[in-house]
Amino acid sequence: MNNLQACIFDMDGVLVSTEKYHFLAWKELAESLGFTIDEVFNEQLKGVSRAVCIDLILQHGGIDVSADEKQHLSDKKNTKYLKYISTISRNDVLPGVVSLLEELRKHGIKTAVGSASKNAPFLLEKLELTTFFDVLVDGTQISQPKPHPEVFLKGAEKMAVQPQNCIVFEDAQSGVQAAKSAGMYCVGIGNPAILSEADMCVNGVYEISYLDLAIL
Repeated sequence: MNNLQACIFDMDGVLVSTEKYHFLAWKELAESLGFTIDEVFNEQLKGVSRAVCIDLILQHGGIDVSADEKQHLSDKKNTKYLKYISTISRNDVLPGVVSLLEELRKHGIKTAVGSASKNAPFLLEKLELTTFFDVLVDGTQISQPKPHPEVFLKGAEKMAVQPQNCIVFEDAQSGVQAAKSAGMYCVGIGNPAILSEADMCVNGVYEISYLDLAIL
């Protein structure tokens, strides 16, 4: 990559682990419709918008409903999810996140959150991370879900940084694909077999420092 100027972080699975709560809420919704989903299927739901998730789940269950009913089911799931995460606090920030954000700020590297979640502002506030980020691009600001690169390109644009000078941190396959389509370097958080398109993979943000990023 060229000169590092900015880092863009996905939310779920990178800054905080709320994936299990998404899974539980989607699983409850599926069961209320008469079928179930497992953790293997759940991989398809990571990193994509709520609208895409509901389409995938209904397709999985062989159910066809109206657009209004889809919205109702989507809202129902989100209510369950918000109930699950209502007690989240700074203690739930994943290891290494705060120290890396502090390092990046110290060295003048701009930071952004690029998330499909419409709950990103709420989560950042609960986690006491809002002040660590220069820019937030969430599901309310984009029209194309990951793997489309819109969320990351918009983040770079808002920071006035060229895509090739950005590093993205992602834990979902669709997010990695979005980062690469945006022309950005991507650090995958998680299983290298699933995130094979990432430029590098680590188990968590705690394995990365500013110096590691500066020499890429």
